[in-house]
Amino acid sequence: MAKKKCVCDCQKCLPAWLAAFGDLMSLLLCFFVLLLSMSTMDAKKVSDAIGSLSGALSVLEGGTQAEISPDRLKQATPIERREETAEEVNRVAQAVIEIKEMTQGGGGPAVTVEEAEEGFFIRLPANLLFKPGSARIENQDAILFLKRIALIIMQFPNNIEISVRGHTDDQPPAPKSPFKDNWELSSARAISVLQELHLAGVEPKRTSTAGFAKYRPVTTNATKDGRAKNRRVDIYFFGTQKSAGDGAQKSVLDSGMTSVKEK
Repeated sequence: MAKKKCVCDCQKCLPAWLAAFGDLMSLLLCFFVLLLSMSTMDAKKVSDAIGSLSGALSVLEGGTQAEISPDRLKQATPIERREETAEEVNRVAQAVIEIKEMTQGGGGPAVTVEEAEEGFFIRLPANLLFKPGSARIENQDAILFLKRIALIIMQFPNNIEISVRGHTDDQPPAPKSPFKDNWELSSARAISVLQELHLAGVEPKRTSTAGFAKYRPVTTNATKDGRAKNRRVDIYFFGTQKSAGDGAQKSVLDSGMTSVKEK
C-alpha cells in the first residue's frame, strides 16, 4: 500500500514585503557608503579628540597620544580672570571676626568689611580707635588689629594699594581740642591709622590718606547712633589698573591744554 505524501503548507518563496524591505536596506547601505566616500575627515582632529578623551576620562590607556598644536592650545585656553578681592577679602574678614570677638562688649558700631566700586574696604568705628576729639590710638586691641591687617597687606600683590580715609560727624571739635575743625580731625585720624600700618611694615609708596570731615556721611547725623556710625576710618584696598575711561579723559584734557597753548 503506497504511503500518502504529506503536503507542506509553507510558501515556496519569501513574502513580497520582505523582498521590498531587503531592497530598501540595500539602497540605504549604498547611500551611506557613497556619503562616506565623498566626505573628508581631518585625521589631526580625530587624533586630538582621541587624545583629549584619553586624558580626561582615562579610558583609552595605551592609545595614541595626541599632540596639541600651540595655536589650538591658545584658542582653547579660557581667559583667566583673577578676582583680586577673593582671597584677600577672606583674610581680612577673618581678622575682622577676631577683632569683633575681642571687642564684643564694647558697644557702638562694629568693624565691617564692605565692597567698594574698585575693591573693598574695612570700616573702623572711631570709638574703637580714639577718644572723643582725639587722633591718638590708645586702644591696644585696635593696635593689634592694625598690625594684623598690615601683615595681611604685605602678602597682597604689589598692584593693590591702600587708602586710609577719615570721617567725622557734623559736630565741631570741642573748644579745647587741638584741632580747629573736622577737616583737621578727620585727616589726623586717618594719618594715625596709616602710621600704625607703616610701623608694622607696610610700604609707604603703596599707601595714601585723606580726610573728608562731615561731608561723606553713611547715615543721618540727627541721632546719636547715626553720628557714631559717621565717625569712622575706612581702609580701602584697590588695584592700580587704569580703565579705558581714564585714558579717554586724559586725552580730552590733553587736547584742552593743547588748544589753550595754541591760543
